[in-house]
This record gives sequence, structure tokens and C-alpha cells, in this order.
Amino acid sequence: MYYLWVFLIGGVVCMIGEILIIKTNITSARILVLFELVGVFLQAIGVYDYISGFARAGINVPIIGFGASLAKGAIGAVKSKGILGIFTGGLEATAAGIAAAVFFAFIFALIFKSKTKK
Repeated sequence: MYYLWVFLIGGVVCMIGEILIIKTNITSARILVLFELVGVFLQAIGVYDYISGFARAGINVPIIGFGASLAKGAIGAVKSKGILGIFTGGLEATAAGIAAAVFFAFIFALIFKSKTKK
């Protein structure tokens, strides 16, 4: 049952992204930001943890999970450090993921030769 929920929720997230790409003139970068803001919003109103409880990787792996992690870190830092936690909490919560993305991007840039689209 676990895999079914992961597949269904992750599939719905991807389907929404594909519909936005096909039916609108929204760029993929704006869709990325939109999904991240959805994660922030869901975390801010307290619904994300409930959805994550049964959808797990289906909602945590897409960019929605990154937005929720940013919001969760910022909310926790505000509670412990005050208003300045808004600026530091999100980055502290997601630092490992950001560092891994930069590291692997660097490694792949060394291994492969990039080409422009024609």
C-alpha cells in the first residue's frame, strides 16, 4: 500500500507539472518556483506533515518537499532565534541538500562536456 500512495501522489504532482507545461505559457523555471511555494504554503498551514505521512517519497522527493523543508527550518529558527531566524533557518535546514547538489554538479561538469541546444 505504501508504494501505491507514493506512486499516486508523485504521479499527480508530475501530472500537474506536465499540464502546466503543455496548456500554459508558464516557463519550467516558474513552475519550479510555483511548486516550491506550494511546499512552503502547505508547511506553513500545517498540512504538509499529514500529506507526507502517507505519501512519503511521492511528495518529499519533488521540489515541493524542498519548499516544505525551507519553511520548516525557517519556522523552527524563528521560534528559537527570533525574527532573524527567517533568514537563516531555511538554509540551515537544507544546507546538506544544497551542498550535495553543488558538489555533484561540479563533478558532472568535470566529467562531461556541455553542449548548447540547437
